[in-house]
Amino acid sequence: MTTATLTDRYVDAAMRTVPEAQREDLAAELRGSIDDQIEARLADGEDHTSAERAVLTDLGDPDKLAAQYTDRPLWLVGPRYFLDWWRLLKLLLWIVPVCAAFGVSLAMVLDGATFGEIVGAVVPLLISVVVHIAFWTTLVFVILERTGHDTMTNGPWTPDQLPEPRQRGAGLGDMITSLAFLAIMAGVVLWDHFVGLVPTQPGLPFLDPGLWPWWIIGLFLLMAIEAVLAIVVYAVGRWTPALAVANGILNLVVAVPALWLLFEGRLINPEFFPTIIADDDAEVGAIVNVVIGFVIAGIAIWDTVDAAMKAARARRG
Repeated sequence: MTTATLTDRYVDAAMRTVPEAQREDLAAELRGSIDDQIEARLADGEDHTSAERAVLTDLGDPDKLAAQYTDRPLWLVGPRYFLDWWRLLKLLLWIVPVCAAFGVSLAMVLDGATFGEIVGAVVPLLISVVVHIAFWTTLVFVILERTGHDTMTNGPWTPDQLPEPRQRGAGLGDMITSLAFLAIMAGVVLWDHFVGLVPTQPGLPFLDPGLWPWWIIGLFLLMAIEAVLAIVVYAVGRWTPALAVANGILNLVVAVPALWLLFEGRLINPEFFPTIIADDDAEVGAIVNVVIGFVIAGIAIWDTVDAAMKAARARRG
């Protein structure tokens, strides 16, 4: 039995990952290259064993060499696809876990689960969702990398792909939008009290009449402070950390009492659902209470985070 030389072993190892159609030609080319380099070292006075080992050492890992021969990438997501992969992954991680947590929390609250049970279900769910998003997104781009397909945005870069400047939330349009929204909300509260929101039941308010006058006056006062804050942000020209903190405190002052009133049964008029719904009014009222609670908390969290991010961008800018 003939003992395989180091060169035989190296060529065999390098050809294992080469497509069979190319294997014979590439093996001959590689062996010829190794022999030539060994001959050059022998001509300089090295012995054959040392020359062979030195040549193979210089060539490096045979799998890496084979990848170079066949133009096969040795990475999961290479530079051609990396930015598309990273942008999509960030977008999915911003959207999917939040939606999943919201949906599961809402369903469990409607089912009567306790706060501890909700946290115990949502935390592992979020971990699982993040892991799955990262894995499957990466797998798709690995397949694209290996098969040579383009992504939707792959191709030569042009100035048309430049993103619009990020909004700082401090322009005239932002201030007008904020003031208009606050005015509309104040109008809705007044209309609900004096006219009612259901045309077939004039004078039936959605909000509990017991909120008048002091709770509603407090709400209008907070809305006036919100309006002043919007004007100050416009006057300053940007969101500052101090303004973002003030906005977060204001959101907290609005959301916490609203949620407390909601779950104490003092926010929504107790006669509203029994009047407009003949059957199942209690069940419908409970569902609406939960949905409104999630909306109040969601708006407060979103507005606080949005202002904080705009302040951070303005500070970096």
